Amino acid sequence: MTLKNSGSFPLLSGHPSLDLVNTELVRRGIRHDLLVRPEDLTAWLEALNMQESFPSRKLGAWKITEKALNKVRDFRGAIRDMYERLADGQEVTRPWIQLMEASIAKAPLSYQFIAGRLVPVPVGSDEDAVLSLVALDALRLLETGELTYLHRCSNPECVLIYIDHSGRRKWCSMKICGNRIKVARNQAKKDHNQET
Repeated sequence: MTLKNSGSFPLLSGHPSLDLVNTELVRRGIRHDLLVRPEDLTAWLEALNMQESFPSRKLGAWKITEKALNKVRDFRGAIRDMYERLADGQEVTRPWIQLMEASIAKAPLSYQFIAGRLVPVPVGSDEDAVLSLVALDALRLLETGELTYLHRCSNPECVLIYIDHSGRRKWCSMKICGNRIKVARNQAKKDHNQET
């Protein structure tokens, strides 16, 4: 799936679990959390809805509280930890799978036929619905083998993770890291040439 930029969420892949992990990023050497306020989580959900990767609630229907935000951020940490391990060549663990399954169980899924697609619709509180859909995505990525294609960005300061089937990609995106590294490398060459 093509990566898209959606306002303040620079890397949307169409996979809610990966997109949630990528709501933490590094700018100018400082780690930033893009989900600081409940409104930020609502904006992220709206961005996913626009990408049609999270179409299961009407936009105005999300009631995100501080408690819900904290649960989602904690869940993001558990997913990030596993995704980083997988990007480093480790295996998925059974406890992590059980955490995903338990999250789905708290907001079981029903399905609706919307715009020609069968869409999962969690039954439960908004916070449990968000976790359920993210967990469902994570388990689907595991089921299809997509998690074996997880990679870390080659920029050592970047914390973004992406899926790459080609094995040739180095950067989370050329716009975010690739061009910056190339510009820095070229500037270093110019500086070196001027010194000699």
